[in-house]
Amino acid sequence: MKPSKINFYSENSFNLEAQEKYAGWIERVISSEGKKLEEISYIFCDDEYLLKLNEEYLHHDTYTDIITFDYSVGKILQGDIYISTERVDENAREYNVSFEEELRRVIIHGVLHLAGYKDKTEEESSLMREKEEEKMKLFHVEQ
Repeated sequence: MKPSKINFYSENSFNLEAQEKYAGWIERVISSEGKKLEEISYIFCDDEYLLKLNEEYLHHDTYTDIITFDYSVGKILQGDIYISTERVDENAREYNVSFEEELRRVIIHGVLHLAGYKDKTEEESSLMREKEEEKMKLFHVEQ
């Protein structure tokens, strides 16, 4: 088996179950966008950890669920994706979905950013949501 180019790390007590299943899904999503995977690292953390990154690198003094550092070149995707599991948990309750579903949405949101999708305008956000829905369906597709 080839070593995965998708890494999962944790700066808090969160542990992602079924990492191979998630990695396979992420690879299918990347492929479906006509991109190639170099390496992606997911770093799960708490709100304060992500707030510090948000302030230091993006100059935003707000909590967020995800920050994506994109090192991609052309169609070759590479990046670090930081996810606050506290924020994911809170958002899951707010949107009345399971933690797992909200986590998958956030995980794939980061990949879509690496693939070139933005969410700054209403139009971009709308397309991002459509893509998230489309890619979420690929989670249960085994290949």
